[in-house]
Order: sequence, then C-alpha cells, then structure tokens
Amino acid sequence: MSHARQYWLMKSEPLVFSIEDLARAPKRTTCWDGVRNYQARNFMRAMKPGDQVLFYHSNANPPAIVGIAEVTATAYPDPTQFERNHKHFDSASDPKAPRWEMVDIRHVRTFEAPMSLDSLRTEKALAGMALLQKGSRLSVQPVTKGEWEHILRLAQG
Repeated sequence: MSHARQYWLMKSEPLVFSIEDLARAPKRTTCWDGVRNYQARNFMRAMKPGDQVLFYHSNANPPAIVGIAEVTATAYPDPTQFERNHKHFDSASDPKAPRWEMVDIRHVRTFEAPMSLDSLRTEKALAGMALLQKGSRLSVQPVTKGEWEHILRLAQG
C-alpha cells in the first residue's frame, strides 16, 4: 500500500538555521532536531519520505515562507536529548524510551520572493491554515493539499 503524500510547514529562525543553510548542507540534507513540543513531535512521527515541507523563517523581518524541502527519513530518536551540555538536553528522557525524535529533510527549492505572513493573511484560500490561526506557535504543523497548491501558485507569481 502506498503512502499518500502529506504536506507540512516547519519553522526555523534564519539566524539559527536558514533555508540557505539547508541548501548548503551536504547533499542539501539535514536532520530536524531540537523539537521539544509533543504535538510537533507527533506531527514529525507522521511524516514519511516524499512528504513535502514549506520552510518558514520565523523571528525574521518579515516572517515568511521561503521555500520547499522534502522529508527523506522517518522519525528517529533525537540524540541531543541525551547530550548533557547541549541546549536541547532533556534529563527526563530515557535512552530506552526516547521522548524526542527528529526527521531528515532535503532542500528542494528556495522561492524567488519570500511569502510574508502578512501577505498570506490576505489570501482567502488560506484562512483556515494552521500558521494563520491566532496563537499558532508550533514549529511543525500540517498543511492541507489545497493550501499547499495555493501557496505554490503564489510562489509562481
């Protein structure tokens, strides 16, 4: 049975890890580590290779969707949860039953022009998008196929 492609949005602060960093990574691929929210982690657990990702620069001026990545590996334990000197260390996480996971993603495309949060808010077709909901702070969130297709049309101008 084949997996139906799913769509996601992943947030990163550009001064921490930008889409340009992803594009420069070996094989344009990296692990997406450091997620410490259960709902975001559960979304990553649902990801499968081939799923598509909107790469979003948060804490930027302006915050914006800046490109596309693709999931290349299913969720696996995030080793930073066990590294005592790492900022993502979690003393309550047990190596026999890891609490936190990560996925691997690969750069697909950087948009010619970022799509700012403010401009996305003007799109009626995106009114229900998780990113645009009041209080939406998850670093990993689902995107519907309709939202994905609308954003790609916007990206093409």
